Amino acid sequence: MTPRPPLVSVCIANYNGMGVLDDCLQSVLQQEGDIPLEILVHDDASSDDSVAYIRDRYPTARLIESKSNLGFCVANNRMVAEARGKYLLLLNNDAALHADALQALLCETGRVGEPLILGLPQYDAASGELIDRGCLLDPFFNPVPNLRVGRDEVAMVIGACLWIPKSLWDELEGFPEWFGSIAEDMYLCCRTRLAGHPVRVLPVSGYRHWQGRAFGGNRIKDGRLDTTFRRRALTERNKTFVMVLTCPMPQFLVVFPLHVVLICLVGLLVATLKWDISVWRRIYAPLVPALWRARSRLSFYRREIQRSRRIGLMKWLSVFMVLPRKIVMLIRHGLPEIR
Repeated sequence: MTPRPPLVSVCIANYNGMGVLDDCLQSVLQQEGDIPLEILVHDDASSDDSVAYIRDRYPTARLIESKSNLGFCVANNRMVAEARGKYLLLLNNDAALHADALQALLCETGRVGEPLILGLPQYDAASGELIDRGCLLDPFFNPVPNLRVGRDEVAMVIGACLWIPKSLWDELEGFPEWFGSIAEDMYLCCRTRLAGHPVRVLPVSGYRHWQGRAFGGNRIKDGRLDTTFRRRALTERNKTFVMVLTCPMPQFLVVFPLHVVLICLVGLLVATLKWDISVWRRIYAPLVPALWRARSRLSFYRREIQRSRRIGLMKWLSVFMVLPRKIVMLIRHGLPEIR
């Protein structure tokens, strides 16, 4: 009997994931419903025994090995290039699906009847608490967790569990590999919305996620935001890239200059209050030089992206919040702990 071609390609980017791989892969294999699927795993030059373990325990998974560590964008682009499914589910190695996740995603895709990005409610793997139902954005492109039941239109869903038709991925040309890692999910969701396609989150099912495990931090620990120099620097750079590429012109003319000035002021303030010049030197100071070095590339892609825009400014802004996220976090949790 000839096996059915896969309907869904589950793409799992792995780096040193021995402690979480079983939970992730078993959650895919144990999905409810008779859904033809394939599993692709891209190993990004792990230094643990991930490759041998996957080969031994999960021989049906299609394993792509990288000889060097290339980052999340390249890993997913490589998997999608080999994927045979009509739909893609990008899944972190530290995330695990609820048993009805694929059924719920397929049902919603059929109900909507047009290309779109979908996400699931995200739950903390340690505590079981709801983290978000997708995210909105503040004026400076900081993600704001959506916790409101009934709000399904969002600015972005987290790339740890992101559903997209392969045809839409191909249309938008996937992740920009020059991002490396961080904010590639924001970029893809913003591009999808600009092209006139919805970005939505389901009210049902979900996934468990060890949030921040891959890059460290990005979670509240002992009442304070815990993060790392590397993660914070990549976040500030790449979300600024997304702003430059996707902001419609009226918003861009106001927000971008203000963002650059404020990010420099914030960096100097945080470095002063923490009495640590490395905060400025390693996180904030590199931003303007990075924008300058990428100016030609950013200008080219911005023209291409804005030329293909299919929604008006008000629709675009409907998933943005007014209050800056960093002010809220500072009031609630004080200065971040940076390692």
